[in-house]
Amino acid sequence: MDFLIGNIGLILFILLAVVLVFWAISTYNQLIRAREFVRNSMGQIAAQVESRWDALQNMIEGTKQYAEYEAETLESITSQRASLGQNASVSEVNKDDQLFNQAMGRLMAVGESYPDLKASSVYQETLKNVDRYEQQVRQSRMIFNDTVTKYNRIIQSVPSNIIASLFNFTKESYFENTETKTEMPSWS
Repeated sequence: MDFLIGNIGLILFILLAVVLVFWAISTYNQLIRAREFVRNSMGQIAAQVESRWDALQNMIEGTKQYAEYEAETLESITSQRASLGQNASVSEVNKDDQLFNQAMGRLMAVGESYPDLKASSVYQETLKNVDRYEQQVRQSRMIFNDTVTKYNRIIQSVPSNIIASLFNFTKESYFENTETKTEMPSWS
């Protein structure tokens, strides 16, 4: 008993150290989970963007029988794009969007020049698919921004910011509205 009373400071110090270690581990794991949610959200965007490009590629194939030159131009635009993944940055996704909108604009102009193409069921169905994927991309961006908000809040809040800075967790960027993104595109 005398040993406990004499060493109460040491016992309290050990208990405090154990609590701090468990807190640090818990906080680190929370940061890892939040970062993985951000990466998963970007992966969802990448999957939707790929589907959107696949639908566009179907339209390009359908265009070949009407306007070979335009199909080649559109294929050159699609060849410029880089594949996106869960580690893609917001700026890479925005660049991909610009290429997609450029290709879609060209394709719409071809549709206007060739009424038979525009009236074809494949063209109309593919337009619906492109629009559906565009809506899913928009929804995925909103989820991504929500996920980034939660992650950024954790790494900036006291005391978790201590662990975040020790292990180099950095803020993530948001998708921001631009003039071209304020309205849903109208492909039809």
